[in-house]
Amino acid sequence: AMDHQPKFFENLSGTGKAIGVLTSGGDAQGMNAAVRAVVRMGIYVKAKVYFVYEGYQGMVDGGDNIVEVSWESVSSILQVGGTVIGSARCKSFRTREGRLQAAYNLVQRGITNLCVIGGDGSLTGANLFREEWSGLLEELAQKGKIDEEAVKKYAYLNIVGMVGSIDNDFCGTDMTIGTDSALHRIIEVVDAIMTTAQSHQRTFVLEVMGRHCGYLALVSALACGADWVFIPEYPPEEGWEDSMCVKLSENRARKKRLNIIIVAEGAIDCHNKPITSEKVKDLVVQRLGFDTRVTILGHVQRGGTPSAFDRILASRMGVEAVLALLEATPATPACVVSLSGNQAVRLPLMECVQMTQEVQKAMDEGRFVEAVRLRGRSFENNLNTYKLLSHKKPDAELPKTNFNVAVLNVGAPAAGMNAAVRAAVRVGITEGHKMFAVIDGFEGFARGKIKEISWGDVGGWTGQGGSILGTKRTLPAKYLEKIADQMRTNSINALMVIGGFEAYLGLLELSAAREKYDEFCVPMVMVPATVSNNVPGSDFSIGADTALNTITDMPVLCKNSYETTSGMGNKVLEDIVKSKTDCGYLANMGALAAGADAAYIFEEQFDIRELQANVEHLTEKMKTSIQRGLVLRNENCNENYTTDFIYQLYSEEGKGVFDCRKNVLGHMQQGGAPSPFDRNFGTKISAKAMQWISKKLKETYRKGKVFANTDDSVCLLGMRRRNLVFQPVAELKNETDFVHRIPKEQWWLKLRPLMKILAKYKTSYDVSDSGQLEHVARHSPKEAETGAI
Repeated sequence: AMDHQPKFFENLSGTGKAIGVLTSGGDAQGMNAAVRAVVRMGIYVKAKVYFVYEGYQGMVDGGDNIVEVSWESVSSILQVGGTVIGSARCKSFRTREGRLQAAYNLVQRGITNLCVIGGDGSLTGANLFREEWSGLLEELAQKGKIDEEAVKKYAYLNIVGMVGSIDNDFCGTDMTIGTDSALHRIIEVVDAIMTTAQSHQRTFVLEVMGRHCGYLALVSALACGADWVFIPEYPPEEGWEDSMCVKLSENRARKKRLNIIIVAEGAIDCHNKPITSEKVKDLVVQRLGFDTRVTILGHVQRGGTPSAFDRILASRMGVEAVLALLEATPATPACVVSLSGNQAVRLPLMECVQMTQEVQKAMDEGRFVEAVRLRGRSFENNLNTYKLLSHKKPDAELPKTNFNVAVLNVGAPAAGMNAAVRAAVRVGITEGHKMFAVIDGFEGFARGKIKEISWGDVGGWTGQGGSILGTKRTLPAKYLEKIADQMRTNSINALMVIGGFEAYLGLLELSAAREKYDEFCVPMVMVPATVSNNVPGSDFSIGADTALNTITDMPVLCKNSYETTSGMGNKVLEDIVKSKTDCGYLANMGALAAGADAAYIFEEQFDIRELQANVEHLTEKMKTSIQRGLVLRNENCNENYTTDFIYQLYSEEGKGVFDCRKNVLGHMQQGGAPSPFDRNFGTKISAKAMQWISKKLKETYRKGKVFANTDDSVCLLGMRRRNLVFQPVAELKNETDFVHRIPKEQWWLKLRPLMKILAKYKTSYDVSDSGQLEHVARHSPKEAETGAI
């Protein structure tokens, strides 16, 4: 990989290769997006692609269960949950006879490349099949079922796996396909329960899936601020019954009308005895007499449409899987495509499976600390953050630092800001600081709208949309004098700013003002929160995932939407994605998640020829069996080719072939309850930023005062590829295009050709990033801190 020869997808040839794609094991939302990406990317490089229906069962049964597919075969499955090609538990594939029959069926069609989408069981089966392959072919030749020629020609079977499992129980990947959507279902239920439990003082015990893995329980507890969570990897200490009841009654005394307890179905105590939701309910009723209800979510968690995150994840994984198959040699081991931070990576399948089995073994033997470590840094991070935020220590046990830290929101509201404020306040209090909340951004700061904020004040904030503190776009430059006064009056020793591009500009202005005002010589940190995702120094910002989900749900919400369109002749729906900057992130990723035909963005100039080509492309498409289209346009992408212009062009050119509708999304994208990803991302990144502030305060405290005037004391905390990194804002200046308010280099532009190829355009796609097989990292406890989200 060191010779830096760029690698282009379109130069890879799949000619003469046949790829079989199957889904196996429990279904998960997003599997269809993965199937679609594999089929289309396979066809794009001229390989033949086959569906294997009903998982391994279909492979054994053969016949109509293994069918060559076309581009149109996978239209409009992107937004469907579950798997359209079916999945079955298969007993016969577990026998050698079954596998012999399966091998025969594949060889008949020349299929020697398999893409398996399923859980660890399905992938282990695939690996065994691959190891036995040459032996199976020889046996078939001996029985006279195939000739020696075929044995030579199809000598090797290549296997690439993608993990589809809502439990997120597979080691080696931060997220499995389906996990994010399952979290959406759980959070929707919790949000609904909250309103009824607020009405009657109630305790709810919620049982979520996860027989061997507590990921869903843990993250949903983090995302809704549950009072208590039970997971298999981290059993409660002896006497947990008492401490839980004390916590619940304390919350009631604090006027909290609602208690939520989340139980993973595989929860156990430290003697490996199950803790069931009924048991928890009985305990609360007997000891406290609270009105308590149990809700078991069950298969609801597998249902519904896949979230934007799962669609994009599955599409990216599908591409990587096809690449891996095209590049596989007899020497490469079977691999799984997985996600590390924001990077697609390939890992040896068996290493991941072995590690996944080690977790279970550690749990069975009561080595729970080890089990949590083996789960990986993302899981460990979640657990540590949950422990930090859920239980307040008695005041007597808290350290006292005598530092005052202020938190403010700057810029437009973004879903997840409140989760970030809550985490900052609670971590700050735990670290011994006095926390202050600033109302209405820098403008409010100048007017003295600042007050101390307590642990209880931020209860229930995680699920609230918008910005409870209030936020303004105003920059601090014109109020420097007044803000400095307020910092002095309230003796503020550190600043935490949660916001978008304005927050970044604001910190640049404050650090420039340090020469004149000593008050600004304090540690300052920024956490990126903006729907536009246009802040330099971070791949993601809080709020962007929620906005993407709004766009993704949009075609479904439109009255003459996809379902009805097919009955009403051909429609092209035009969505305009509003974004105050020139950043095309939402339009581009929204297009990828919604399966759009085109997305017009500022970053990629387009002219009348391209518009014409797009219209012709749609007209051609309408002549096939696919009778709908979707076009996205970023608000500021071009001042002359306005939404109306594009709409009129499509309407005119499409006369007699298709109708057009247009839709401007506007402020809907900023509103609504934050998605699980944004709650979790906001919580974790903000907790980390607060810990950085504590560290900097200790470092810069000299002779009774805090004095920080170096560049590295004004940082932005961002997600960069695989890690969370603190970057001095001064250093980020060179990476910023200040005129258009975007970073000069944007990682997601690399995914732009992917969107185009999936919409059947010929384009150049640089895939140099992908590739080398890595090994499963066993991380040290220290490493969990930089870890994934």
